[in-house]
Amino acid sequence: MKRIAYLGLGIMGSGMATNLLKAGYDLNVWNRSLESCKPLVKQGATQAQTPAQAVENAEAILYSLSNDNAVEEVVFGKDGILSNVRSGQIAINMSTVHPDTSRREAAAYAEKQVEFLDAPVFGSKNESAAGGLWIVVGGKREVFEQVKPILEPLSETLHYLGDTGKGASMKLIGNSIVATQIEALGEALILATKAGLNTQDVLDVLHVVDFRSPIFDGIGKMLINRDFTPNFALNNLLKDANLIARFAQDLNSPMPAAAIVRETIKTAVNQGWGQENASAFIKALELEAGVTVES
Repeated sequence: MKRIAYLGLGIMGSGMATNLLKAGYDLNVWNRSLESCKPLVKQGATQAQTPAQAVENAEAILYSLSNDNAVEEVVFGKDGILSNVRSGQIAINMSTVHPDTSRREAAAYAEKQVEFLDAPVFGSKNESAAGGLWIVVGGKREVFEQVKPILEPLSETLHYLGDTGKGASMKLIGNSIVATQIEALGEALILATKAGLNTQDVLDVLHVVDFRSPIFDGIGKMLINRDFTPNFALNNLLKDANLIARFAQDLNSPMPAAAIVRETIKTAVNQGWGQENASAFIKALELEAGVTVES
């Protein structure tokens, strides 16, 4: 399996597509903004004008898109993926979407005798570029085993979670934990600032204690340096928070902390910080507290 179509070349997709090229795969790429294809074309990829054209000769079809609506358009829409797939291909959705979207895709692909996996990723810009993502997969195990050689150049670890929708479910569960950790860090550093503690000293302690977290290290450093350069945009975190709320409601699962975090994220987006890094929602807490966390 050497011929791959990759659709969606944002922060995450461009890194993954580049690593597939480095691994020796023949790559046909598509992006809504065709300008984003140029760096990959220079590295040896070919460029398609439509999703349908991108998948024409592919053995595997991978895509990383911004939300469920984008999946609806790119997969199901005019000149979309489904309009030109053929029996024997494998489609892999690496986007963060609701599990129902994954199940709908799987059913539509099955009608075309195309296999499907939902395989969203944990990690951000740096992990994508370095091939160090953590990929969680739902679908048929035998299909997962078949595409492992494609996913391995993109990942630090691969995790098979079960049937269709299980990868998407795990991704929403994980992103809920991420958002709650960012909220906890913001609240803690604001409290530390009000208490007169040096924030770097606080981060030094958080780096070594038994509840340490890479999120505390990375986001903490960015926060005290007032660096909100987007590795994962706040608008996308709000999209995920809304998906998590819907997912939990579907299953009647209580998530009171996630609900509070979602409101903080909404406030930050309404302040105009949606294009900044996800950690920018801490600025909404700073506004409420009347202090700014700095080094």
